[in-house]
Amino acid sequence: MANLKELRSRITSVSSTMQITSAMKMVSAAKLNKAQMAITAMRPYADKLTELLQSLSASLEGDSASSYSEQREVNKVLVVAIASNRGLAGAFNSNIIKGSRELYENVYVGKQVDFVTIGKKVNDIISKTHTVVANKSEVFDDLTFANVAAIAEELMEYFTNGSYDKVVVVYNKFKNAATQIVTTEQFLPIKPVEGENTVNLDYIFEPSKEEIVEQLIPKSLKTQLYKAIRDSFASEHGARMTAMHKATDNATELRDSLKLQYNKARQASITNEILEIVGGAEALNS
Repeated sequence: MANLKELRSRITSVSSTMQITSAMKMVSAAKLNKAQMAITAMRPYADKLTELLQSLSASLEGDSASSYSEQREVNKVLVVAIASNRGLAGAFNSNIIKGSRELYENVYVGKQVDFVTIGKKVNDIISKTHTVVANKSEVFDDLTFANVAAIAEELMEYFTNGSYDKVVVVYNKFKNAATQIVTTEQFLPIKPVEGENTVNLDYIFEPSKEEIVEQLIPKSLKTQLYKAIRDSFASEHGARMTAMHKATDNATELRDSLKLQYNKARQASITNEILEIVGGAEALNS
């Protein structure tokens, strides 16, 4: 059994760790509330805009079709992997790395797969084995629509100039504080509407339908990427809050266990001292 000094040192260390994880949990909880409100308010607008433009794009044919809707043979794929700049968030970052690996190992086998990374943690791992054409981790320092729009414009340029035939986004979709869903979405080309889920086209368009699509598609794509990053941002704080909550609980349990060991060791030490005193006194009287 460890001596009393070692136990006191471990109790102090665990208590200090518990205070840190508890503080991190509260910070993440505060940030999560703001991030959750932002993504919850944004989702309906982004989803409806994407649905509308997919339907409008599907109605355009031949030369009128948008350059962002061009379906071509996929030989070169650009994967946008969105994670975090910091760790201590459970499996948040590792799930994105696994999801990215799933794409080039099982989905796009034999294709050229390159990456745009958003988050230092995913960039550190992916850059060791694959080509990272751009690292946009600094966007988390000032997460605004304008900064994300600049990234989206680069992705659109990669597609329209033929550098890549497909652009996909991998990110953690926020469900609740304890659950984040690894999601893979096709960013470009614009995915055509399946089945009969098309918008009613019995409208008079002013300006023309083609002009509306050409003007709104870039905005829609920027909004789609911003939503994905916002989703990931909220998921990060949810994952970190959950991880720190579990770490605090574990530290509390370990501290209580160490305190019990310390009290038992101290009691045993006092008992031994009493026995020694009693034994010494009996020896003197005999």
